[in-house]
Amino acid sequence: MSTKVSDHILERLRAWGVEEVFGYPGDGINGLLAAWGRAENRPRFVQSRHEEMSAFEAVGYAKFSGRLGVCAATSGPGAIHLLNGLYDAKLDHVPVLAIVGQTNRTAMGGSYQQEVDLHTLYKDVASEFVETVTVPEQLPNVLDRAIRTAYARRCPTALIIPGDVQELDYSPPTHAFKMVPSSLGMSEFTATPTDEALRRAADVLNAGEKVAVLVGQGAAGAVAEVREVAELLGAGVAKALLGKDVLSDELPYVTGPIGLLGSRPSYELMRDCDTLLTIGSSFPYTQFMPEFGKARAVQIDIDAHMIGMRYPYEVNLVGDAQATLRRLIPLLKAEGRSRKWYDTVCANVKRWHTTMERRAAVAADPINPEYVARALDPLLPDNAILTSDSGSVANWYARHITMRPGMRGSLSGTLATMGPGVPYAIGAKFAHPDRPVFALVGDGAMQMNGLAEMITAAKYRDLWSDPRLVVAVWNNQDLNQVTWEMRAMEGAPSFLPSQSIPDVQYAAFARSLGLTGIRVEKPEDVEAAWRAGLEADGPAVLEFLTDPAVPPIPPHAGWEQMEATAASILKGDADRGSMIKQGLKAKVQEFLPGRAKQ
Repeated sequence: MSTKVSDHILERLRAWGVEEVFGYPGDGINGLLAAWGRAENRPRFVQSRHEEMSAFEAVGYAKFSGRLGVCAATSGPGAIHLLNGLYDAKLDHVPVLAIVGQTNRTAMGGSYQQEVDLHTLYKDVASEFVETVTVPEQLPNVLDRAIRTAYARRCPTALIIPGDVQELDYSPPTHAFKMVPSSLGMSEFTATPTDEALRRAADVLNAGEKVAVLVGQGAAGAVAEVREVAELLGAGVAKALLGKDVLSDELPYVTGPIGLLGSRPSYELMRDCDTLLTIGSSFPYTQFMPEFGKARAVQIDIDAHMIGMRYPYEVNLVGDAQATLRRLIPLLKAEGRSRKWYDTVCANVKRWHTTMERRAAVAADPINPEYVARALDPLLPDNAILTSDSGSVANWYARHITMRPGMRGSLSGTLATMGPGVPYAIGAKFAHPDRPVFALVGDGAMQMNGLAEMITAAKYRDLWSDPRLVVAVWNNQDLNQVTWEMRAMEGAPSFLPSQSIPDVQYAAFARSLGLTGIRVEKPEDVEAAWRAGLEADGPAVLEFLTDPAVPPIPPHAGWEQMEATAASILKGDADRGSMIKQGLKAKVQEFLPGRAKQ
């Protein structure tokens, strides 16, 4: 039997080491689906419940494996559905390949069913490489190039393959005019700055007395080097959310997350420093960086396109974080440096941990959402992988989960889209079937995407050697982050028609799928529920009824700002049980880091 184009595509994916393709079927990829049957499902076709989930699962797989994530969808609506997940990959710099079908070439231009101009549609999200395959001889070059580009540029790429092309006999490019051959593989590569640029950077850092380091996901391969730099310079280290798992939170000088979801010591670190070193981060919120002109600054980033635009850096080093730091370290000087700054940073970190413990212990109606995350923290295995959804739950993930060596965690960082928490976790399970995975999601995100994708978790549970996939739902019947943003930023009460959502029986739904499902209505049952999830023999949904009136206070919030917000809430919000009550103003005060001391 002849080899079809579709057969060759799967063969080439296997040659690149692709083990899973996350997708959803449709007649626009019927040729590929038939090839999967002939290939005995290699690479494995992982069927999601929706193409957007396929893309998110590919992103989660790529984030936690370091390998290419691949997703597939049919023509028209299937290809359209992939877009949100692919934009998540683009904005978080994750290598993902999308393979999408298209109507037959003979029908193109005829306003045919499901005919969409996919090249135009994808030219932004897959701007680094998108190509339509019109003849077999274009392969393997376009496929190889799409994969190399995804890896090299850390971005999504796309191949559009018309249905009739999928079913053509494959013929390789020949040694002829206007043919493009190809070859497998690519070596690892390392970029480093010049000696002169490194000397200039060292001069800036050595001159600083109060050094702050900001790390993002680009520093993940340079953990030992970041620690050595911080300890040489007596620096504090703040982490962008995508870099939360770069350094252990147990280190005394690690101030934790930065930004609206950040910590008070990270805010103080940036406010008071005189020197800033940013490594592998494009953290966008300049208001959380040092005041312009107050600090001298150096940036290290492998992507010249992303460097030098978040702060007026004095030296911009384009290069791999680990290789660049290895060459920079011998130029740094530790002698003669006062410990006063270092001691201040460590004291601020210690005080913040105490504050977080106190906030998690405040009584709420019925359960304090901060306590739910705080109770999980000491129970997490050392090899745990965590995903967080967008929303107020991201605050609790950022502030209460202590990252230790070996643990991993991520969320939708730059796009900050709702709904990737559960599909990310499924992608993580396929990347690391021998590790426990925890998805922390709000009820809004669970209703948007998570419920249906629990069906996917149930479908594939037997493939994972460690069957634990614990999905925790903060059920407060409110789209809570936007509710608080409306109050704090717009001075407006909660608009219930947009913010109130139904009370869904998430645990009961899990049980209907044959999974573990536990509904927690009292704080004294929280820890036992986490332990039950850890002991479950498969995926589990833990549903915590949490108080929507607990404010996700930003680290820079002063008492006056929060008191004014509380007053506007009490004045303008309609009564809605625990959401709005006369005790809210006192509750806000309880959750503040301390009116007098901090």
